[in-house]
Parts: sequence; structure tokens; C-alpha cells
Amino acid sequence: MKRIKVAIAAVVMSLCMNVSALAATDIGLNLDWKYAENSKINTGRARLYTSEAADKKNITIAVDAGHGTAGGEDVKILCHPDGSARADGSTICEAVPRGMTFQDKVTEADASLMVAESFKNKLLSEGYDVLMIRDGEDVQLDDVARAVLSNNKADCHISIHFNDSSSGVGAYYVSAPDKLKKLEPVSKYWNKSKKLGDSLISGLEANGVKISSGGSVEEDVVQTAYSSVISAYVKLGDKTADHSKEACDKYAEGLVLGVNKYYGFA
Repeated sequence: MKRIKVAIAAVVMSLCMNVSALAATDIGLNLDWKYAENSKINTGRARLYTSEAADKKNITIAVDAGHGTAGGEDVKILCHPDGSARADGSTICEAVPRGMTFQDKVTEADASLMVAESFKNKLLSEGYDVLMIRDGEDVQLDDVARAVLSNNKADCHISIHFNDSSSGVGAYYVSAPDKLKKLEPVSKYWNKSKKLGDSLISGLEANGVKISSGGSVEEDVVQTAYSSVISAYVKLGDKTADHSKEACDKYAEGLVLGVNKYYGFA
């Protein structure tokens, strides 16, 4: 009888695991979506996780672990949807930059993924659904595809990065320069995106994360330029930053505090 009970328990556990796996849905880029025609790397798939928490928020957060696209630095894309130039005159950008490497040889892509995975789990526990743009070591989605997927399948987009300096720079979010604020779709969303960025920095600071530059730095980045949902491009520190499992959990906790603050659940 005991063996039968053990066998039944194993079957039930297996079924539960399968049901849990079915809660995640893979989503590819639809080339008919607005701006998708500017994507050059788009064979990968994002993964949508549905929260099973009792307190469902009915809000989907796109979480982008920066970098992590093999060969992405060798492919070029338009920096802006309309092909206009950045302030420095450039119109073409790397599809997905390689990212930096920490002093201990851990890559920015790996550290960003650790933060993103912890962030995802905490968001799901809080009742948010999560669109994981990169759910593993590599995803063949360029920065245009990442933004466009978020535009169509999420309520907001948060991209996680680190800074490539070695001077002890803390966390900040990338705010849109004046020229970018005048372009579509940024002109419609930059005010709300600023509020999201400020909320995330507030959450990080409340959780003991060092903040630099008053919490924001102006920069023209592809994902911001293509975002037609509220978005935040966050850098959590530089090459000297702690990126241990404990530190990544700390960053994630701070980001969740920021999301809750933005949506009024704090």
C-alpha cells in the first residue's frame, strides 16, 4: 500500500509539473506588428508566464535581460524607427551589443539574466504576469524585436543592464534625450516612462542599492526609441558592482518595490 501511495504521489507531482510548464507560453515576433520590419534578428521566442498568485494584478511586465544574442553585434539595425539620426549623427546601431565583462570574467549578459530570473519570480509571486524576453543564455531577438514584442504583449517594458565603467558607478535609468522625446512613439510615452524609471530607482534605493547621477542619465537607446509602451532601461551598477546571487536578488527586490510603487500597490 505504501508503494502504491508513493507511486500515486509521483504521478501527481509529475502532472503538477506539467501543468506548471503549460502556464508558460512561447511568443514569437509577428512581422506584421508596427516597427517589426526594422528587426533583423527575430527567430527567437519570448516566454509569457502567468501568475497563479491569489492577488492577481492583471498587468504584464516585460522583463528583458540585456544582451545575450550570439552574433548580434555583427548585425546592424536602424537606431530610430523612422531612420533619423541620433545626436551624434549615427543612424545605424548594433542589433544587440555584446555587453561588458566584469572584473571576475562574468559577462553582463549572465548577470543581467540572474537579476531578470529573480525579478520574474518575485513579480509572479506579487501577482504580475511576466513576459521574459530572454529566458536563457541566448535568444535570437534583436533590440527592435525585444521592444516590439513588449509593445504588443505587455503593459510595460523593463530592460536590465550594467554600466561598462570601472569607477564605482551605481544604479540609474536611461532617460530620453530631448531629440528623442520629439519622435514617435517616444513623444507619447516618455513622461510615463520617466515616472516608471523614477519609481524603480526609488525602489532600488529603498532596498540599499547605490544610486548614481541622481538616478537618471540621458542616452539614446534602441529599445527606448521603439517602445510604444511605458519602458525603463535600467543600469544597476558597473564592472565593480556586486553581481553575486544575493546581490542579484537584492536588485530584483528593489525593482519589484519600484513596480509596485508605479502601479499604486506600494
